[in-house]
Amino acid sequence: MKKIGLLLIDPQVDFCDPNGALYVKGAERDMDNVAALIDGLTRKKKLADCHVTLDCHQGIHVAHPIFWIDASGNHPAPFTLITHQDVVDHKWTAARPGLRKHVLAYTKALQDHGRYPLVIWPPHCLIGSGGNNVAPKVLSAVRGWSDSVFNTIHFVSKGSNPLTEHYSAVQADVPDANDPSTQINTTFIRNLEEADELLLAGEAGSHCLANTVRDVVDNLTDPDIVKKFVLLMDCTSPVPSFEKLQDDFIRDMQARGVRVMTSKDYLAAA
Repeated sequence: MKKIGLLLIDPQVDFCDPNGALYVKGAERDMDNVAALIDGLTRKKKLADCHVTLDCHQGIHVAHPIFWIDASGNHPAPFTLITHQDVVDHKWTAARPGLRKHVLAYTKALQDHGRYPLVIWPPHCLIGSGGNNVAPKVLSAVRGWSDSVFNTIHFVSKGSNPLTEHYSAVQADVPDANDPSTQINTTFIRNLEEADELLLAGEAGSHCLANTVRDVVDNLTDPDIVKKFVLLMDCTSPVPSFEKLQDDFIRDMQARGVRVMTSKDYLAAA
């Protein structure tokens, strides 16, 4: 029997509820589709593994407003972009002066990496908060699957280091040499490789899903394994104003061999 795995990225209240701190438009419908897919595959006894990543932030974080101030002591508004040059020019500086050396090096590393500039987000998925929780319908579905097959859900936490962004569940954008949780998680990748078919879903298609999948694909033991990946287009949405990033991600992954389809079509054929 084919071993089907699910990689579900950040299906959390703050992203998926219209009242969430960093709501991704359309994410509640994505999660309805994810829950229906899990329930359907559970009934068909087709789902072997569920890997669920969780964004888990401290309130004080390099991508939250409280971390930064301008010359007047004001914090940046959410969705402000801070460039390395902004830091060099003291347009924005760390609220704690002792962190200046870090933020200079950090923003330079982001610039050199070329994936994203530093975006200041509304504080979200704070550890211990309701927004950190898995969306209720999805939680019910994965728990139902777990009980049905007597298999544990593989939860992967990311983002608790306050000095670096951690879009990808595989590694932080700028890994911290003193924090193994920010460095490449090869064990996670090898676990994903065990599936005969790996379904990809979650939020957001412009950021955390995109970065996670890219990092997995870049670190496979065999490049052909990517042909086992299926991106479910009705189970992800982009952060508003970042739609192009999701479009680029989908195009890039298709070029590398990832299949793209809807969860409804997949379930009908399973």
